[in-house]
Amino acid sequence: MLLRHRRRRVGPWPWAALRSLSRLAPPAPAEVVRVDGNDVACLGKPKPGPRPRQLLSLPPFPAGDGDALPGRKAAASPRRVTAVSWVKHYLADVPQEVVQAHFNKRLVYSECSDHEVSVESIKSQKHHLKKIKHNDVMEPGMRIHLPVSVAEGEIKKRYETIPTATLHPNKDEIEYLKRLVIHKDSSILVLNKPPKVPMKGHLPVHNSMDVLAAAALSYGNDEGPKLVHRLDRESSGLLLMGRTKESFTRLHWLFTSVNLAKTNSEAWNAACEAYMQRYWALVIGTPKESEGIISAPLSKVLLDDGKAERVILAHPSGIDGAQEAVTAYRVMGPTISGCSWIELRPLTGRKHQLRVHCAEALGTPIVGDYKYGWFVHQRWKQNPQPDFEPFTGEPYKLRRPEGLAIQKGSVLSKVPLLHLHCREMVIPNIAKFLSNTGEWHENGTPWSKEKPNLLRFIAPMPAHMKISWNIMSSYLV
Repeated sequence: MLLRHRRRRVGPWPWAALRSLSRLAPPAPAEVVRVDGNDVACLGKPKPGPRPRQLLSLPPFPAGDGDALPGRKAAASPRRVTAVSWVKHYLADVPQEVVQAHFNKRLVYSECSDHEVSVESIKSQKHHLKKIKHNDVMEPGMRIHLPVSVAEGEIKKRYETIPTATLHPNKDEIEYLKRLVIHKDSSILVLNKPPKVPMKGHLPVHNSMDVLAAAALSYGNDEGPKLVHRLDRESSGLLLMGRTKESFTRLHWLFTSVNLAKTNSEAWNAACEAYMQRYWALVIGTPKESEGIISAPLSKVLLDDGKAERVILAHPSGIDGAQEAVTAYRVMGPTISGCSWIELRPLTGRKHQLRVHCAEALGTPIVGDYKYGWFVHQRWKQNPQPDFEPFTGEPYKLRRPEGLAIQKGSVLSKVPLLHLHCREMVIPNIAKFLSNTGEWHENGTPWSKEKPNLLRFIAPMPAHMKISWNIMSSYLV
């Protein structure tokens, strides 16, 4: 009978140490399962941890027998200084409600003088900070740390409520709005409107162009400028505003109908006949004719129980309250990457006129117009068509110009912005016929004989359209 002897092992088993280490400090996973926007699971890197909060350090609380806060009346015995009083004293320019909000959110910390807080200690969280309340008493050498967001409270949120005539925008907003002004005289203001800015403000809409201009571009007048015409929220370009009641009324007549704005003055009537607007747009596809005039009446339909509306081509019978809409167009170049640049001249001013005429009358919706060209955008993304040079028959090579930064909203982005821009405008020089007192001069004011009868303005395209223009213009290699 054979006996098997087991060997005794001295010391712990090797896998026991490994198991204990894995429990104490499990290794960080190299990849984790992530779900993208299309609900597709894939492996990816784990999300980074929270960044350390950037803190603003106040000077240490001074030591002394007297009152630490200047401006107080002298007292027989030293007064206690609370933490909120010390912060408000040091950050006098910050609104008091902002300081109090940081205390309420428990974002204010204290640190004694014998501990120094540095960037490395904050990142490694090896500092000695503790949260304090607003009524904690300050001690000599005590230092307070709070987020830098408290200093940003100086710039208030733009128009948190419905703007009124007593609202004054801050300095940065005024400078930004003044940079948009292309022309200013005694009667009108011409601005280059950026995209994504609404025109008229109401209950759910703030920061509209009419309110911003009235608050920041009055230039000392009792009343701010008023909108003569409107642009869509997503579109950009030249925007005309009247600075006086008389100039606003006459220019509004001109944009409504040229015949409505005419008077007995031959010079003024000739200037009204020369009135013109030119838009540039990038459309998907190419119109069948290189140029022409679109005469297609429009009508409005209500959706979602009247909560939304949509403009469509009117029925030929005209029983649905159709409005006349006429647009002249011209193709500016060949089709590149399935798109082409066209020039639009609206001869009437209807809501969404250019967008509906391009999408439904020409069959080429504007790039970024998802309201009237949603299905065409889907086909354009899914089925890119090769483009050929019309004379040689060689295919275009779409390339990105060197040094050109891709900005969100161009044709290279997944969701491009609306490519519709009011580029050029020719209007009568109403300041020549209208005096500062509101008196109308048929032949022009005596002191303005040398001034021209017409004014012509050109506005540069926004950044996303500039990038698209450069890309679509650099197809030849």
